[in-house]
Amino acid sequence: MSAKHPIIGITGASGAGTSTAVRALMHLFDELGLRGALVEGDAFHAYDRAQLRQTLERARIRSESFSLFSPGANLLERLEGLLREYGERGTGMTRHYLHSDEEAQEAGLAAGTFTPWRRLPADTDLLFYEGLHGGFVGDEVNIAAHMDLLIGVTPVINLEWIQKLKRDTDERGYHPEEVTHTILRRMPDYVNYIVPQFSRTDINFQRVPLVDTSNPFALREIPLAEESLVVIHFNDGSRVQADFGMLLREVPGAMQSHAQTLVVPGTQVEHAMALIFKPAITALMDRRRAA
Repeated sequence: MSAKHPIIGITGASGAGTSTAVRALMHLFDELGLRGALVEGDAFHAYDRAQLRQTLERARIRSESFSLFSPGANLLERLEGLLREYGERGTGMTRHYLHSDEEAQEAGLAAGTFTPWRRLPADTDLLFYEGLHGGFVGDEVNIAAHMDLLIGVTPVINLEWIQKLKRDTDERGYHPEEVTHTILRRMPDYVNYIVPQFSRTDINFQRVPLVDTSNPFALREIPLAEESLVVIHFNDGSRVQADFGMLLREVPGAMQSHAQTLVVPGTQVEHAMALIFKPAITALMDRRRAA
């Protein structure tokens, strides 16, 4: 953690819907006049798309479990090095993974590859990480220790699978059977490496659909915000101030379901995020100025 160069992390599995929290934070950065350095977790995958297919085939032949959720499939030591360097000096190196043909064409590279490593922009106010491992803790790597604010996004599992199926088939050109196979293959790593992170976050956002999602593998539309609730839970020791009185007054339809838990309509989650994150980010900036 760093007073002078704070780091905010959003952690969630592929298909979790972290983009909502990213959007809320970006709006706040603009409102507060802050310049953030964005770091994508995908930049620290150890393999490009072709290499990953070869590695997966070797794992299949050996009957081994392997997925991008696994620490071994990622450059987590390099990610921790970036976070440490940023916390100390406000600098570091990252890159971008090119998911789509459009991104690849713009970069002049092939889809499924990485751009060259580049230095982060100079004179940023904070670093903003979004990816799979923001709360990861292992024997030799501790990503969570570098986070000044850590946010978890983890919808109920059926909804997470629906969102992944929809995104990967519509935006990335995969067949539903391929996506289903990926979900099944990575389940041990999901349980061992993704789920434990949500006990290390400051706050978790869990979207709960109010429509039938009994069979998430029957390709269907993602439930609308109007068809969902969002459970907002402040973990023990959270560095986020939980002002439930203010939230219950300011967020239409909000209710407190537990001493540390708020439930809001899906249509109000970005509004709730703005109310929760703004004082937390302001406190980080006050601490930065004092340092």
